[in-house]
Amino acid sequence: MTEQLKTVGQSNYESDKSRNLMISVLLDLVGMATFLIPALGEIGDLLWAPIAGYMMTRIYKGASGKVAGIFAFLEEIIPFTDFIPTFTLMWIYTYVIKTEKKER
Repeated sequence: MTEQLKTVGQSNYESDKSRNLMISVLLDLVGMATFLIPALGEIGDLLWAPIAGYMMTRIYKGASGKVAGIFAFLEEIIPFTDFIPTFTLMWIYTYVIKTEKKER
């Protein structure tokens, strides 16, 4: 019974991991897309910044998600920083770096 629960838990973790990676890459692409339109891009960033911050807190829970939400907002609101893949970096922190720390 315990092994079945462990397998189900690992399965959910793996599906969340894959889903969050796809969503993170997609949201980074949306954020970078505003960079492609010279004058309108910065106006688009004003609209996208609060959405990006909110989405970050929804995808990545807890204190690290809240901190990342602030960084996502700032990255979008500050001119010429659209090239930073904030969501993907948070995915790497959550599923690679943080996981390595747990395993030690």
